[in-house]
Amino acid sequence: MTMTQTTDTTVARPNLLSVEDAKALDLDSVRKLTMAHLNPGQLHFMRLLGFDRVLIERAEGMHYIDTNGRKILDFFGGFGSVGFGHNHPRIIEARKKFQDEQRQEICMAFMSQYASALAKNLAAIAPGDLDMVFLGSSGSEAMEAALKIAEQAQGPERATVVYAENSFHGKTKGTLAVTDGALYRSQFKLADNARRVPFGDIEALRKLFAEDRSIGAVVLETIQGGAGIVEAPTAYWKGVRKLCDEYGVLWIADEVQCGMGRSGRFFAFEHHGVIPDITALAKSLGGSKCAMAAMIARRDVFMKAYGQPKKALVHAPATFGGIGEACVTSIEGLNIIYDEGLMENAAAQGNYLIARLNELKAKYPTLIKDVRGRGLMIGVEFADISNTMPFGLRHMVALLDDKLKGSICGFVGALLLAQHNVLVAFTEYNRNVIRLEPPLIVEQAHVDQFITALDDILSRGIAGIVKDYISQVTLSK
Repeated sequence: MTMTQTTDTTVARPNLLSVEDAKALDLDSVRKLTMAHLNPGQLHFMRLLGFDRVLIERAEGMHYIDTNGRKILDFFGGFGSVGFGHNHPRIIEARKKFQDEQRQEICMAFMSQYASALAKNLAAIAPGDLDMVFLGSSGSEAMEAALKIAEQAQGPERATVVYAENSFHGKTKGTLAVTDGALYRSQFKLADNARRVPFGDIEALRKLFAEDRSIGAVVLETIQGGAGIVEAPTAYWKGVRKLCDEYGVLWIADEVQCGMGRSGRFFAFEHHGVIPDITALAKSLGGSKCAMAAMIARRDVFMKAYGQPKKALVHAPATFGGIGEACVTSIEGLNIIYDEGLMENAAAQGNYLIARLNELKAKYPTLIKDVRGRGLMIGVEFADISNTMPFGLRHMVALLDDKLKGSICGFVGALLLAQHNVLVAFTEYNRNVIRLEPPLIVEQAHVDQFITALDDILSRGIAGIVKDYISQVTLSK
């Protein structure tokens, strides 16, 4: 008798949470899952600010709404990602229609009407001959594409890239080579074809170009975000353009954070009457609803790099580059910027916000060191702790300034959220700076609400701020 052996091919189902299960998670459960599966170290810093006590249920316009129905005014804006506000109705409708019509998402084998339309729109908006587009999902991906096209166009003999001090261009290994942050660089082995230069120093750039003819590209944020919202004057940018033309160097303008109308113009470099060879967008390009990024290059640069059939696929679109619904979202978003005058609003409300902040600077000169920015990309730099102390104590406390750098920002940011329901951001390199990047739909009433809250906290002086932080955020845990 022959025996038939059977094999059980049933796959055991793991203990998975459903979408409804995820929606029902309470704050304590989310903390535990974050500790177990995401980033325990990040949760440590959230606890210092009291941000771990908030669980967002939904968001609308200028506000987050937590699970207790508390409305939180968003002056953080996801580092510039929430330019359209939360869940803009036109963007929601465009995405819903796309889904209802069961349109194609991943269409790599065929041409996409959505990707080609988005590329056309970006080329129409970009000045000069910036008209060849690469679509991706993140700022790092767009900047990787920018660095690669520059090197491919310039050739191996001119593969050196110049970047600026205190720059931030991404966290992928390629962009880390031109990101000036010891924390992010850590102990990774990075490309050795990058040279650093002071930001805004045209003579330093001129000297570097003259002594190193292997330099083929220079990459610069038009407004440095991580450095603490730092700009360079128009003369510098005109000098960059002139030097690049003189030495045959390609200029890459990183507009990932400052682009999309945030500065009051679509591209921040437009304020200076210059045009780069390559630029990059991300963040709000996704309509504040999805991940979308773009690299835009001059046609001659693109054709030199990838124009021949044998080179066309050297840097072909990634799997999700030009994904359908993301393209539709971006197309709608670009139209909204012009239809609703968001650039004009960014300029007007930004000027108003800076004026109100300067009033506080005059009122609290020992606390606020500087107010700077353009449009709705603004930095408020607080003084070192020692500067807030009585004259006799300043010298002794100054020895601790470096260790305590960022403390006032942290105290103020924590109290703004805990006591006034206002969310702000911080910067990577200058820890004394609070970063303000509210949605471009912000109204004067929102600015007044923020200023009133900040004024209330600063009126307590450093001793009162520290005392209230300890009692409100630390001891009440």
